[in-house]
Amino acid sequence: MLAGDSVSCKLMTSHPAHFDPAGTRLLAIEIGGSKLQVCAGNAQGQVFARERRTIQPAQGADGIRAQLTECLKLMTVAHRPAAIGVGYGGPVDWRSGRIACSHHIPGWEGFHLADWLQELCGVPVCVDNDANVAALGESRFGAGRGAGSMFYVTVGSGVGGGLVSEGRIFHGASPGEAEIGQLRLDGTGRTTESFCSGWSLNRRIREVIAKNPGGDLAARVKADPGHEARHLGPALAAGDALARQILDEAAASLAHALSHVTHLFHPEMIVLGGGVALIGDTFRTAVAQHLRPLLMDVFQPGPRVALSALREDAVPAGALALASDFLSNPPQKPWNSP
Repeated sequence: MLAGDSVSCKLMTSHPAHFDPAGTRLLAIEIGGSKLQVCAGNAQGQVFARERRTIQPAQGADGIRAQLTECLKLMTVAHRPAAIGVGYGGPVDWRSGRIACSHHIPGWEGFHLADWLQELCGVPVCVDNDANVAALGESRFGAGRGAGSMFYVTVGSGVGGGLVSEGRIFHGASPGEAEIGQLRLDGTGRTTESFCSGWSLNRRIREVIAKNPGGDLAARVKADPGHEARHLGPALAAGDALARQILDEAAASLAHALSHVTHLFHPEMIVLGGGVALIGDTFRTAVAQHLRPLLMDVFQPGPRVALSALREDAVPAGALALASDFLSNPPQKPWNSP
């Protein structure tokens, strides 16, 4: 959502008459499958303060909303924001701020998140998919600065994507747009998310080390079980062959999905984000190497593949941009006015 687009923000009766991008405080909210962040910052994507919580999936959406209420009580009093931007981990109707569903946490279906937050905080609220928001953040403040078109893929609890072209988030028909995580990799129904996400990597690591209990990766998992994918980076650094095999499998599958993105949209850049991308350049290089042979000759050498520069602040920075765009160019009437 940028100036000139229809917006998901709920219009309030007052907003700063003279918006000062450098001085106005904003809030950014990230709602993912495993973490919740509420950040205070400014229109330049700078984060000044942060409240972070670990999501308990068994508590469902009600549990997340309780955590969010607690965080917002602290942050709104301390920072008095003029607007709030939200990156939500699932398909949303970005025009209304209504949640379509969550693939990971029950209880979000049909929830009017923008309305609820506006009533809670008393300021305009903009809601979009978290990968779209992160794409905007990377395009404006991170690895994608200067690129005319950029595709962002987040590989974390789930897998999501967002496309920014000429500074604007691409929005197709609501809900959901660049759902690369649900792209089928073959005729068996195997999806990008089912093979590349952090949760799928956890499962794959357990399967592989059960058959091959020796080596550095197996030793690390045995010593510190749970969230096994976090051991891939250290095991790769130690030269573990199983870690390399697992990473290469995931990189090949992600590259397969990104080849479709490239043939459809031909972005100048692809930016890899999310927790799995924190493995670093080994992951980036593997994805880039697998991607190139899958592209038609005329597209060679293909888009530049880069790691997220904002890392875990990609969604917060993009959410700050959502909020600041609204204050810079507020609509003349609410989105759903006659």
